[in-house]
Amino acid sequence: MTPEKFTLGIEEEFQIVDPQTRELRSHVSSEILEEGTRILGEKVKPEMIQSMIEVGTGICANVQEAREDITRLRAIMSALARRKGLAIVAASTHPISHWRDQEIFDDARYKLLVDELQMVASSLLIFGMHVHVGMPDRERAIHIMNAARYFLPHVLALSTSSPFWLGFNTGLKSYRSEVFKKFPRTDIPDHFDSYSSFERYVNLLIKTNCMDNGKKIWWDVRPHPFFPTLEFRICDIPTRVDDTVAITALFQAIVVKLDRLIEKNLGFRLYRRMLVQENKWRAVRYGLDGKMIDFGKQKEVPVRDLIRELLDFVDDVLDDLGSRKEVEHIHTILERGTSADEQLRVFAETGSLPAVVDRMMERTMENVPSEWKGDHVIPAL
Repeated sequence: MTPEKFTLGIEEEFQIVDPQTRELRSHVSSEILEEGTRILGEKVKPEMIQSMIEVGTGICANVQEAREDITRLRAIMSALARRKGLAIVAASTHPISHWRDQEIFDDARYKLLVDELQMVASSLLIFGMHVHVGMPDRERAIHIMNAARYFLPHVLALSTSSPFWLGFNTGLKSYRSEVFKKFPRTDIPDHFDSYSSFERYVNLLIKTNCMDNGKKIWWDVRPHPFFPTLEFRICDIPTRVDDTVAITALFQAIVVKLDRLIEKNLGFRLYRRMLVQENKWRAVRYGLDGKMIDFGKQKEVPVRDLIRELLDFVDDVLDDLGSRKEVEHIHTILERGTSADEQLRVFAETGSLPAVVDRMMERTMENVPSEWKGDHVIPAL
């Protein structure tokens, strides 16, 4: 493997929450952003909703670097939020707060987006996690994307963290996915014969004023329009940082496994978008507790069994990547469930959505130091 291939980057979008009311807080996120930018530079940036703040790692050579960077970012952002009497939460919906009570960040780009998409944009009170895997060969990236689409529902099921919306139990494990699909150019993409055919598609949409650049393609996986990466966007944001790292390692392993198959002139069967969408819906609805379709065998299989098959599929690349420990954590997720599963358990036990928020605040900082001791130390509060 050449050093520039298969590098990693993680982006996480955090909720800014008042620990007293358990509601999202908008008006102070700009203050957290200002101080975060001073410390972290471009690794922290605003999102459209002011009660959200996004962090992103640097380019990481391996999953251990990614773990260190994303853990550090959580520690720093948590410390900055505590200075304002607030907390960060990693979950893809907030159980209580309403989108109409949120303020839009004062930025021309976001104002233009709201003007274009209207309530579809202003109601987008969801939080996600994106994983970038380095792939400088754009032609190879397209072919890997084509094959990797099949596994996207499996990984979504491992990440679910959004069962509640506006005070309701939605009955879904990833309600974020249903909110986001209101946007244009979302969900599972079609497959492309070549990178040039993908470019023609993008250029046609720009020429016909559908969008101004490729960043407005919000598929569940895409070749990033500006970076030499394949970007996986399907996941809810896991509440535990250990789960984020495991899922990141799994995406990297999927890319490397598919790359090796191509090197050996072996292909991975491509499935139609409409079929992969069926499995995505099952992941959205049932998470790890449902069944997905094994299209090769044309039968339903428990999701956990299919994920174990996926782990077997990538097993032979893990030692080369040095990510066996991180990927093996997937077994822990399979045994104890996802954030969505825990949120639903807490609500079943307490009948209290504030108790759900409390648990998420706790889990967000699990295995994250309260003060970072590295190169950017947060002064004592």
